[in-house]
Amino acid sequence: TNRLDADSITWLRSFLSAHSGGLVVISHDTELLAAVVNKVWYLDAVRGEVDVYNMDWPRYLEARATDEKRRRRERANAEKKAAVLHLQAAKMGAKATKAVAAKNMARRADQLLAALEPEQKRDKVARIRFPDPAPCGRTPLTAEGLSKAFGSLEVFTGVDLAVDRGAKVVVLGLNGAGKTTLLRLLAGAEDPDTGAVIAGHGLRTGYFAQEHDTLDMDATVWENVRHAAPDAPEQQLRNLLGSFMFTGTQLDQRAGTLSGGERTRLALAGLVSSSANVLLLDEPTNNLDPASRAQVLDALRRFAGAVVLVTHDPGAVEALTPDKVIVLPDGTEDLWSADYLDL
Repeated sequence: TNRLDADSITWLRSFLSAHSGGLVVISHDTELLAAVVNKVWYLDAVRGEVDVYNMDWPRYLEARATDEKRRRRERANAEKKAAVLHLQAAKMGAKATKAVAAKNMARRADQLLAALEPEQKRDKVARIRFPDPAPCGRTPLTAEGLSKAFGSLEVFTGVDLAVDRGAKVVVLGLNGAGKTTLLRLLAGAEDPDTGAVIAGHGLRTGYFAQEHDTLDMDATVWENVRHAAPDAPEQQLRNLLGSFMFTGTQLDQRAGTLSGGERTRLALAGLVSSSANVLLLDEPTNNLDPASRAQVLDALRRFAGAVVLVTHDPGAVEALTPDKVIVLPDGTEDLWSADYLDL
């Protein structure tokens, strides 16, 4: 479902639900999973095993929670029994006549602990907080008469917009309406055919590209974030990368070998390391697991600077609580209302 618009996701969900054959799906779209799956394979990285749940998604969530409670209860009981056995063994070991029995009791306690499954840890999620933006004027970013065409294909024409300090703006439109192109023009990654992008006082933009083309895929995780913030103290950047779940040897991993979700987190870390006062975000929730997605949206909601968001994710739009909307390809600029969420 990544990069699909709402109509396409609705169609896909209906198609998969009616499909008479089998399917194996990896997805962070929990609504899709709830609609189509009747079996779940849970890959437990801690235990190194696959748990099979022959049930639909809602019942799986309940069953997995029950299983984890049972494992915690079994661990607590076994640890309690082992502690009692070790205590008794220590007391008996002081007497030569009971030394063998003490050793056997201690061995039994050790066997109880060894039989326990590894303790389940909470799933790690990124801890994201955007810093205070650099000071800027009342309207840091303006565009006048923007037009763009690729060959004979006119994407949009005559688009005017103004992004005020701290504003939250959503760009809407079907696939092909020019949303990504507009963000690239605003970011300076591409030139308009006509019109101009005008930087206001103190403008500092941060651009997140859905294809992650702001990352150097041949450079390491560390080199990418260092390039984004060349003047930042080293320990500050290491702490930042840790909050985005990059630690240890992963700092030396090339960006090109990261998963989609990891690339998204690295690109967002680069944005956080800057002091941008206007964030231009193209589908920032794609590839993110539900927990990390919630963290990103919460950070954007609390960000004091301006945000221009392109997304097909209705939940992301709601979380942002936007002030304005730009509808492409017409370039209509309007105050936000719930009617646009339905659109």
